[in-house]
Amino acid sequence: MIDNRITHRTADGVRVPGTWRHAFICNGGSYFLTDLFIYADGLVDCWELVTLDEFEQKLRCGWVATSLPDGGRASAHGLASWTFGEPCTWLTPDLLLAEVRDTIDELNGRPDSTARCLAAVDVFMADRTEESRAAARAAYLAVPESVRHYALGDMDRKDRPLKVLVAGPGGRIPDESGATVAQQEYDAAVAYFEDRAQWLAKAPSRVPADGPAESFAPAVKIYHSYPQRALEDPGKKALRNDYPAPITIGDVTYPSVAHAYWARSVAEPDARAAVVAAESGAKARTVAAAVARREGWGQVRTAVMARLLRAKYEQHPDLAAILLATGDATLLYDDADSGFWGENGGRGRNWTGRLLELVRAELLARQALVD
Repeated sequence: MIDNRITHRTADGVRVPGTWRHAFICNGGSYFLTDLFIYADGLVDCWELVTLDEFEQKLRCGWVATSLPDGGRASAHGLASWTFGEPCTWLTPDLLLAEVRDTIDELNGRPDSTARCLAAVDVFMADRTEESRAAARAAYLAVPESVRHYALGDMDRKDRPLKVLVAGPGGRIPDESGATVAQQEYDAAVAYFEDRAQWLAKAPSRVPADGPAESFAPAVKIYHSYPQRALEDPGKKALRNDYPAPITIGDVTYPSVAHAYWARSVAEPDARAAVVAAESGAKARTVAAAVARREGWGQVRTAVMARLLRAKYEQHPDLAAILLATGDATLLYDDADSGFWGENGGRGRNWTGRLLELVRAELLARQALVD
């Protein structure tokens, strides 16, 4: 739950809302009390900015710690240090990951697991079949255990009516080993939800006609890769500038966007030819780095890259389909050689990612005009 813990980061000039929660990081065998910063575009800062998939890996390997050993050394930076004595924690990697996913939904104004559960209950109340009850039960079990008590917003009954309803008469109550539902208790739960539906129907609501004011798709990270040949199913590797996808600009055909970019950066015609002939995009950069840049390159390089990316995705519809499949996600481009072109864990300007988003928007606009 976000409550009043609101923060943000700025990505590509866009303010991305976020929140934070306490957590332990295990580094070098010691445990550090810190904060996880969770953002609406699906990135999590746990001492570095990572995607949800990367965050799950950090949970599984214990970097973000959900179990604390008796006698383990711990500290809160600049405040105190201590040793754990009979520590008790209720978190697991799966539970914390589920809570973080819910937080991202909440930041985006989308239904979280609790809202999806209550929607499934509404379906059951309108169509009381065992099939719809099973769907409601599955949705209830998908709610993180740590927040199920709060699903109904009823601090007296907690989630008891919900558990009884999804169990059904004679059914086993979730989270209660061996307990079954009596008919009288089930009837009371049904009456509870009938009354609740009437109350909610009277409550004022305002839903924006065109959806939430802001929505963030999970960020997509375009990792370093150095492909030497075109692949049958390249996935996001195809979005790398050094992916072997020949483009023709004027009367010259370049083996990749990287070749074209570096060839156009150099001043001497002979050096350009050597760059174009390089066996890979990485080699093209090495050849170009050994000679002088053309005058004013720093002022035109972004426009040149935009033109080259447009050419790549116009001339390769199969690769354009891969770019379009990223939806409206923020594109984070790794580039260890450049803090200008790469996002680099939040430290770079991510101009390649930003231009890819621009080209993607232009492709979508072109499709919309055709449709």
